Amino acid sequence: MRTNVPGGLRVVAVGPDGSRVAEAPLGHGEHPDVVLGATGWLVETPAFATAVEGGTLELGYRVRELDGIRPRADAVRRDAGVGDDEVGDPFQRVAAYAVVTSVRGVLLTQFNDLTHVPGDWGLPGGGLDDGESPVDGVHREVWEETGQRVELGELLTVQSQHWVGRAPSGVLEDFHAVRIVYAATCPEPTDVVIHDVGGTTSDARWVPVEQLGDYRLTSSWRRLAGLHDLAGPPGS
Repeated sequence: MRTNVPGGLRVVAVGPDGSRVAEAPLGHGEHPDVVLGATGWLVETPAFATAVEGGTLELGYRVRELDGIRPRADAVRRDAGVGDDEVGDPFQRVAAYAVVTSVRGVLLTQFNDLTHVPGDWGLPGGGLDDGESPVDGVHREVWEETGQRVELGELLTVQSQHWVGRAPSGVLEDFHAVRIVYAATCPEPTDVVIHDVGGTTSDARWVPVEQLGDYRLTSSWRRLAGLHDLAGPPGS
């Protein structure tokens, strides 16, 4: 399996008193809710995302004891045109993003034709470099894609999605995306500058909150609760 976190991922259950009550490795394609549910804990909210000694990335969650049915893994989605018997190259990619707000609005980036969603809009961010922490990664990515300096706030969510599809290169991948998303503010917003020439960003803008509904957000970001609250329902 290919991964951009050579030390691997570990999920940690954090009890009401702040103590670690369970932990387990997060393997390729696994969902934190399912992994921690198997240990008897129900995930409530994300607590931290921290790189530890040895290069392992720990994803911490506030939990409560599970008193019902354990969460089960969803069926692995396959992109259109991918047969049930086709086997992709396993790839686990961890990325960090931010919902950045300022007096000028919300910071959005547009995907180019190096991606599967050219023309769609999303949040600034991207894959972690080898050994990079999520905090360092999101600061770097926001600067590279928009030229903005930000102050990070709370950890909003950690998304885990698993599907089989073709990369823009045409290679069939068994893809596990882990997206770490922070809230952030930009105290001194400027006109955007895309420093990452040759990357996947074709445009970046400060978008007034009342205009967010005019932008075609990717499904992953539309489902993000904080951004959904700002943008309103789909089609608004």
